[in-house]
Amino acid sequence: MQTNDVVNQAAMRIKILGEMGLGPIWLPRYNDDVVQDELLSVQLNQVDVDMAEVSALPEVLVLPTVDVVNAVELTSTEPPRQAVQDFEPILEAQIAPNLQLPLKSVNRVSELNWNELEHAVSTCQTCGLCQGRQKTVFGVGQRTATWLFVGEGPGYHEDIKGEPFVGAAGQLLDNMLLALGVRRGDRTYIANVVKCRSVDTESKDRPPTADEIAACLPYLQRQITLIQPQVIVALGKTAAIALTGGDAETSVAQLRGQVHRIGAIPMIATYHPAYLLRKPLEKRKAWEDLCFAQSVLDGQS
Repeated sequence: MQTNDVVNQAAMRIKILGEMGLGPIWLPRYNDDVVQDELLSVQLNQVDVDMAEVSALPEVLVLPTVDVVNAVELTSTEPPRQAVQDFEPILEAQIAPNLQLPLKSVNRVSELNWNELEHAVSTCQTCGLCQGRQKTVFGVGQRTATWLFVGEGPGYHEDIKGEPFVGAAGQLLDNMLLALGVRRGDRTYIANVVKCRSVDTESKDRPPTADEIAACLPYLQRQITLIQPQVIVALGKTAAIALTGGDAETSVAQLRGQVHRIGAIPMIATYHPAYLLRKPLEKRKAWEDLCFAQSVLDGQS
């Protein structure tokens, strides 16, 4: 890889992290002194990189924690996928004691393929959330994704478009993905615990209730089984509690920094992007969580 390419890609990543409020970042010592000097200059001067150029990035960014000599090898390797495992019974055993999942729904959904599952979600009337929705939000991404990101549920913009994380929180999530070296739809799948928007009496977003989560969770269970991700990242308290079956009073701070298991799949909990927009000082913690998830994926934790 040419020196200019390394510098440009690293500069782009610095800009992305800056957009997330995480710069300046630590830089390793590269083998090439010219590269090292250029990157230090980029960081100190915060060179203005056009975010529109992000779409032109290669399939895998050169991460600063990777030796430049070995970086090219990362573009052609991927952790071996685990044997197909049925996660519905596992999730049911973890979560049913707290949420009392409707077993008829679990059994029916567990037999659906992708197209049947998407149709089932689009026509679902299991709970009252169906009455106020514009569109169901099934999920988006690669159906054999390495990374599965799970949020709480759709908001105003997602309800209109029918796609998860399309507002300001979605833009922040996209930047977080780019900083990891992946894009939306590239080795990633994004879904929610509930597939319809939940609102209060004033039409403002609210967390879904335990009954609403229980009604919708079989769909997410089936998505996990079909995707077979290598790692799951729970975005926010609702997703983390729903997946772990933990106590509803448990905070994200208590769930961070440890590997939870959904069957054999590791799950890392972090803050929801919408929360990070309200509490920008927590972005650094979220970045630490994503780096932790990457290390788990790489088998280092």
